[in-house]
Amino acid sequence: MKPVFQDPRAVKAVASRIASIAPPHRVTLMHVCGTHENAICRYGLRDLLPPWLRLVAGPGCPVCVCPAKEIDLAIRAARAGAIVTTFGDVAKVPARTTLMEARAEGADTRVVYSVADAVRVAEQNPGREVVFFAVGFETT
Repeated sequence: MKPVFQDPRAVKAVASRIASIAPPHRVTLMHVCGTHENAICRYGLRDLLPPWLRLVAGPGCPVCVCPAKEIDLAIRAARAGAIVTTFGDVAKVPARTTLMEARAEGADTRVVYSVADAVRVAEQNPGREVVFFAVGFETT
């Protein structure tokens, strides 16, 4: 079975259904994910929408807007002996490599679910530097 998003007939049917709604005013939708914006642009989705519907790129989630340099610095800290804790979505964001790949190569990076988890890691490792690497607001 062909995925719906790859079936031109299904895409046209969805676009027609959206166009048929036709509210009496303009509608603006803001998304907050750089990956969403990438897909919207890549597949020309704005061109499929009726004139009354406008998609606007918002600020971006922290994962999408985190500079690669910051991730590289966290990886450098882990390779230098620090325990780097972070949320799972950040652990897979690519820079020169990812925190997960650095872990596979021997760096001590750990996924945590809250800042309290990072504090516990620090309490359990009093002789080590522990870094809690988080960016902006967190969507998880």
